[in-house]
Amino acid sequence: MANEKRIPPLKSLHSEESLVSSKLAQLDRLPTHVLVQSLRPGEPHCLKTRLDGTIIDGHHRVHVLRRRGVNVDGLPREVVLKEEC
Repeated sequence: MANEKRIPPLKSLHSEESLVSSKLAQLDRLPTHVLVQSLRPGEPHCLKTRLDGTIIDGHHRVHVLRRRGVNVDGLPREVVLKEEC
């Protein structure tokens, strides 16, 4: 298992205070499975992170899922190299 890839935990790029409350309220109305599906690689606006787990796209959805008790750290993600940002 020495070659096992470890997925780093998700880290927010933005502070919780910077999240848009109206967007959070809109996302709160969606079922959990819809939010999780929307973050999958290949979906428009999928979960995008840097190699270290810093979230580039998906902040609001990840925040809502965390509030619901979903373990988001294991979600599939698209890793974006810094020069691609």
